[in-house]
Amino acid sequence: MKFLFASDSFKGTLSSDQTIALLSKAAAEVFGELETGGVPVADGGEGTTEAVVKARGGEIVHVDVHGPLMETEHGFYGRLSDTEAVLEMAAASGLPMVPEDKRNPLNTTTYGTGELLKAALDAGYTDISIAIGGSATNDGGMGFASALGIRFLDKDGNVLMGKGEDLEKVCDIDVSGLDPAVKNAHFTVMCDVTNPLCGPDGATYTFGKQKGGTPEILDRLEKGMQNYRDVIIRKFGKNPDDYQGTGAAGGLGTALMIYLNAEMKSGIETVLDLIDFDKRLEGVDLVVTGEGRTDWQSCFGKVMQGVGDRAKKHQVPVAALCGSLGRDYDKIYAHGIDSIMTTVDGPMPLEEALSNAEELYYKGAVRMFRFLKAGMKMAK
Repeated sequence: MKFLFASDSFKGTLSSDQTIALLSKAAAEVFGELETGGVPVADGGEGTTEAVVKARGGEIVHVDVHGPLMETEHGFYGRLSDTEAVLEMAAASGLPMVPEDKRNPLNTTTYGTGELLKAALDAGYTDISIAIGGSATNDGGMGFASALGIRFLDKDGNVLMGKGEDLEKVCDIDVSGLDPAVKNAHFTVMCDVTNPLCGPDGATYTFGKQKGGTPEILDRLEKGMQNYRDVIIRKFGKNPDDYQGTGAAGGLGTALMIYLNAEMKSGIETVLDLIDFDKRLEGVDLVVTGEGRTDWQSCFGKVMQGVGDRAKKHQVPVAALCGSLGRDYDKIYAHGIDSIMTTVDGPMPLEEALSNAEELYYKGAVRMFRFLKAGMKMAK
């Protein structure tokens, strides 16, 4: 028998790597001698770079960049091969980098994410995957593009820094200074958001509140975003609102599409392709996956959905071990997940579950494998 472990991290408690170690230990306790393998996975949000680098045997490259408030941060990207690199905006422009009392999308910028990409381009990488989940920004990607040499000008010809508050000031965009390495590179953007740049379903009104935007701030940002959109239409003849995903990461999706001609793809699908997941399924009898909480959202670009769909194509059964279950969790069964068990073994406060996450996960894994072993006995 051969098992493959491919679980998402349990946010704030267990990493994807830790779940592999605990599952391996539990499987050995229940089955004894058994061939197991594990691969860290992520869905395109925080932790994607490290998961892909680990799975591919790559290398983390550290780069000093500017954070969302232009503070100095220690960012990083991943080297996968001589031509391939992977990076995530969460390492330079992520929401956790901004203290809650300073969260205001008028003041944040994606400049550091642009610096990460420039560092990868300067190092000669030409096939670059970019995960854009978890942003603290709503600047339309102006900061990002500024770091790559594009200039955003106000009515007097002054160069704007590229913060959220600069959206309303943009009158012209000068792309003559764009890093020439961009022309020789291919960019894949890991994005499961289909929102346009502007409007009620756009970047500002959909995601701005969680980044610290009050109703007044959001109204101002939306007017600014509409101005930015109109400048892009005049300059490039393209309306960002005509494309899905341009509102992702506070409008960074627009900058990636318009200035870099990037290709938008599902985050989990891109990760599974990067780690050659289909090949890893060869000869596997069971896949074990999971996540911290499973509910209806798990069917939309999350790890369990991606892993389950891939395994289903190869007719490999999938069991899931999850922290908890929420509304419509059972919809995930349509995506190749055959069974779900939870790590919690009784009623308990959330704080208790989180503080005992490792022990609960291990005991839950033992229960799951014992149940599977009972089913195997029945089959005989």
